[in-house]
Amino acid sequence: MSLTTKAAHIRLLLFDVDGVLTDGRILLHADGTESKQFEIKDGTGIVLAQRAGLTVGFLSARMSAATHQRATQLGVTLVHQGVSSKIETYGQIVDALLLEDEQVAYMGDDIVDLPVLARVGLATAPSDAAPDVRSRVHWVSQAGGGAGAARELVELILRAQNKWESLVAEYEFQRYETERHEPQGRSVLDMTERSVRGSSERERGERGWGPARSE
Repeated sequence: MSLTTKAAHIRLLLFDVDGVLTDGRILLHADGTESKQFEIKDGTGIVLAQRAGLTVGFLSARMSAATHQRATQLGVTLVHQGVSSKIETYGQIVDALLLEDEQVAYMGDDIVDLPVLARVGLATAPSDAAPDVRSRVHWVSQAGGGAGAARELVELILRAQNKWESLVAEYEFQRYETERHEPQGRSVLDMTERSVRGSSERERGERGWGPARSE
């Protein structure tokens, strides 16, 4: 089965968090809290995937308040953290959603993700994933974890499902309408971009940081 055909069947998109939605580094503070850094483009991709009708979920072996906060910002309600066995939790997820493995895509970066990657219909990894992972998946992103890998996967799937161009056209129309009603050229953020940004408007640059309790 071709990559495009595999992507066309996807209904559920699952992501590992550390090393996939982040670069894997965790900043530990003196008070015992920790911080992670998320990529805005990945967040935009996740929001677009949900707008296109896909279910998006996070599957992580670590507990992190930052992960919960980021999921809330993006409207992701399927969040499993602190799981002792990813493959067991995966099985519970697909059973609850009445899905087949062929309808699920998963992105992981290390050997703990291999059991899930071996089962899903579309197994993927960021470019900086462990070699044993990259050699066993269907597709490897050109971007690294926390640097746009998730966004690339979303676009791959939505293009295969003929949904990407309609989303782009929708934003082009919004831009036209904004310019037509704003004669001075003042830009207006649409609600999707606002939902992705969350509280990051008050943070440095275009990336979001969030506090988390230590494990």
